[in-house]
Amino acid sequence: MQTPGKKRTPRTGWFFGLLLFGCIHTALIAQQTGEDTWGAWYQYFGMNRVSERLSIHTEAQFRYFETLSNFNQMLLRTGLNYHINEKAIATLGYAYIDTDPTFSDSEDLLNDIREHRIFQQFLLYNTVWEFRFEHRYRLEQRFLDFDGVSDTRHRARYRLQLTLPLTDTFFLNFYDEIFINLQDEPFDQNRLYAALGVRITENSSLQLGYLKNHFRRANFDRLQVAFFYNPDLRGLFKKR
Repeated sequence: MQTPGKKRTPRTGWFFGLLLFGCIHTALIAQQTGEDTWGAWYQYFGMNRVSERLSIHTEAQFRYFETLSNFNQMLLRTGLNYHINEKAIATLGYAYIDTDPTFSDSEDLLNDIREHRIFQQFLLYNTVWEFRFEHRYRLEQRFLDFDGVSDTRHRARYRLQLTLPLTDTFFLNFYDEIFINLQDEPFDQNRLYAALGVRITENSSLQLGYLKNHFRRANFDRLQVAFFYNPDLRGLFKKR
């Protein structure tokens, strides 16, 4: 007759084997999504003032799963801004996005998701002591194509941004932005950001920061390098 201890041995081995398999499987999934790798976003933003009430938004972003390689996403965005006053701006715009969602160096274009996006945006500004707050409200209509399969999605976004000047040259910038799906599961993602900025000229600046990008089932750490250039072009359009 087997002792009770001997009867438990196979079950114990089976349990620890299953536990080990689960740990390895979880680790492999994390590696495949790139969660344990620092990625980077390289960005340009511009607000080109063309009249007292109008400006043109220009933007380009190149995002990588790793800091200098492994392409993830290209985003090109433009829009027409209407300056209601110094503290409020309304925007109607368009964006094109090409995304490779797979954490691999494969150049298989079948993995790519191409998106045409229309968006409406409203910016509000206010200042409290030395702190400058920006509230950004955005609605997006997203037209996606994945290997010939089309889908239309709708999303709302809200970003609260805080800028704190340190000197005439240096400043700190923080924001938190939440993305809400207007169909299916409401929560899409959340972005938490902190950066050190430097003013290069009166209308240009550079920011070096860290972004925590949280999705429902994944979290990513991203280095951000962003260049901002906001030229006043009103002189070019004045009648001579």
